[in-house]
Amino acid sequence: MPSSISTQSPAQPSDPISQNIDAVVALHALAEQQVDPHQRGVESLTSWLGRPQFFYGILVGVSLWMIANTIAYRSHWAERDDPPFFWLQGIVGLCALLMTTVVLITQNRQGKLAERREQLDLQMSLLTEQRTAKIIDLLEELRRDMPSVHNRVDPEAEALIKTVDPQEVLAALETRLEETMETTAAAQIVTDEIDEAAIETEQRIRLAQQEKKS
Repeated sequence: MPSSISTQSPAQPSDPISQNIDAVVALHALAEQQVDPHQRGVESLTSWLGRPQFFYGILVGVSLWMIANTIAYRSHWAERDDPPFFWLQGIVGLCALLMTTVVLITQNRQGKLAERREQLDLQMSLLTEQRTAKIIDLLEELRRDMPSVHNRVDPEAEALIKTVDPQEVLAALETRLEETMETTAAAQIVTDEIDEAAIETEQRIRLAQQEKKS
């Protein structure tokens, strides 16, 4: 009886795109797991407040309030909100305060998530820069060791081998921004002085013309 041999296909390498998608989904799921029920309820309310249906509901509600109280005012009913509808203004002010607070609570967590993503992007960028510098260094070393390749000095490659210091880049950026701001301020001062000189010259010309007429 021939023995059955089970053939297994070799394991296929995982797709890098799928890995990246899984990593993003995992990070998002981890962030959602850390949300407490109160925060989740506030964010659900914020999502509901941002829908067009809520906007239409406000318009309909305010319109009905104004129409009903206008009819009550003309009919001389006892319980009514006379124009200019002070009760309605108080309700709208209270709702605006509550909605502002709800939106700020939601934006606070979203800001923290955005800051975390920026830090992750910075770490990945630094890691990529370090790997790129290492690859260039290895290629340069390989080129120097190969006898068939003419050895030459490549200043650009030598510069790329050095890893970038973030603090140094930040300091250079701040220095350049300060110099730009100082240049702009100086140019603005010169422009103001030219305008003042032009105004004084115009005034002198007018005075001279008046003296000639007199």
